[in-house]
Amino acid sequence: MGYKELVLDSLSHDELKDLYGIDNENIRTLEELLGSDIVARGNVLMIDEESYAEFEKLVYSLISLLKSDNEIDETLINHTYRNIVNNTDSSWQNTVLINTLSGKPVKFKTYNQYLLSKYVENNDLVFSIGPAGTGKTFLAVALACKALKNGDVKRIILTRPAVEAGESLGFLPGDLKEKIDPYLMPLYDSLYEILSVEQVEKLMEKKIIEVMPLAYMRGRTLNDAYVILDEAQNTTSGQMLMFLTRLGYNSKMIVNGDITQIDLNINRTRSGLVIAREKLKDIKNIAIIEFDKSDIVRNPLVEKIIERFNI
Repeated sequence: MGYKELVLDSLSHDELKDLYGIDNENIRTLEELLGSDIVARGNVLMIDEESYAEFEKLVYSLISLLKSDNEIDETLINHTYRNIVNNTDSSWQNTVLINTLSGKPVKFKTYNQYLLSKYVENNDLVFSIGPAGTGKTFLAVALACKALKNGDVKRIILTRPAVEAGESLGFLPGDLKEKIDPYLMPLYDSLYEILSVEQVEKLMEKKIIEVMPLAYMRGRTLNDAYVILDEAQNTTSGQMLMFLTRLGYNSKMIVNGDITQIDLNINRTRSGLVIAREKLKDIKNIAIIEFDKSDIVRNPLVEKIIERFNI
């Protein structure tokens, strides 16, 4: 079987380096995906004739992403390959959701992330369920910030249950806020990445953004708001019902959770997220999207770890 050449005349030296990756690490990812050896010599790539057609399509898709200021890495290569294999429209990969305060564009990293945004656009309540590392929290916060920036809502409410995962909250030092804040840090982290610490603090002072434990939501009705419940797998049925009934007029809700990481005492209570998924399916204006390990956008090792743990 002979080799066939793909000549990349349109790329500069720096672009070739970005495409190939440090020490040709991206080339090795392509070899693993396609099951074929690839020879890289300058701006010429060679692969066996049998794999050439798929290889050519994949490389040109990556070049298009590279020229649109996307960083080519193992995660992007894997998802671009899945688009090709599944014959999925890949235009979503260049869709800019929002620009951070520093001007960095936030783009969807997987098709399911893009699909989540469409579900939120067309529904008042969306359940986003899946394993760690799929970007559920960050994407929900980015969508909320975009809605606030566009004037679609007047405030953002972020909440999560302060369930103890093997640690005792009562023995932690500090006042109530100091004890609770560590549970809310993933929400703060996402806000800071998109808006900056200074802007978040200003918006929190004005109560335009609120970050709070789930228990503080009781008795409120939230109109003109974007409301996100994170770590929803650690709610009881009663807590979930309480939260969902806070939904007011002109508001959106996203409920994030990972049903493989339930910290509740399952001998005494079922997860409110599991119950809600069962009871609320097939209701108009409620959507459910389920991510899986192929949607993980953290270090590629995370997907391998989850796979070995059979999650």
